Amino acid sequence: MDNQYVSSDPEIVYIKDKLNSMHRDIKRIMEKSNQEYLDIMLSSFKDDFLNAVHNYMKDDIQIGLDKRMVDPCPMRDTCKSLFTEYLEKNALLLRENSVSPEIIEKNRADLGEIRKKVNLENCDTCFGEVSGIFEKQLNLMDSLQIYESKESHKHELSDINEDLIVKDILEPLSNKQRIQILKAMASESRTFSSLSKLTGLRGGNLLFHIQKLLEGDLILQRHERGDYMITKKGFNLLLLLLNIQENLD
Repeated sequence: MDNQYVSSDPEIVYIKDKLNSMHRDIKRIMEKSNQEYLDIMLSSFKDDFLNAVHNYMKDDIQIGLDKRMVDPCPMRDTCKSLFTEYLEKNALLLRENSVSPEIIEKNRADLGEIRKKVNLENCDTCFGEVSGIFEKQLNLMDSLQIYESKESHKHELSDINEDLIVKDILEPLSNKQRIQILKAMASESRTFSSLSKLTGLRGGNLLFHIQKLLEGDLILQRHERGDYMITKKGFNLLLLLLNIQENLD
């Protein structure tokens, strides 16, 4: 009986080695599958985020023009139609992976061509508003890293602004509920009541934390009393937190 046990021992070792090898293969497959799943999720989040940003910009165009264009003006309806078409065309660039400075300069020049078509007393007011919305769109493109001006910048560790980092990043993220709020907005916009239910905070307490995120440009509100949505900065900080957590494990 003992001889039989001894003679089978190499087989057991062989089987254990095979099982360990299979386990390693399965683990690699699982890790790859998890990474692919994460890539799919991030791609989905990006699409949802870009849709939300594009819808926000369309709303911002209409709200800005309705509120700040000169009224009454005999050319108001005509100009508003031209401005809307111009700004919405530029807003579509937010969906691109890369936007060249030449395209931006052409679009900027197109506004000058529109300016030549009208020459009334208060035109500067309306064109100033359109120019402001245009620059806001450029800032969004820059934050999405799809547009960069021709000027290049070298980044050094000495360039770190401690006050800015604390005020705009560390303080807004220094609270569990604020991170919960950002995570909840990663794939869709949220109402005040849904955030209250999620965090367990009510009234002024929740408003305090939302204000901190707004001040840090991590979230934005579509319009007064409207839904809240995450910004590209907020989304990037969530990914940064995930990366830090993975590196700490």
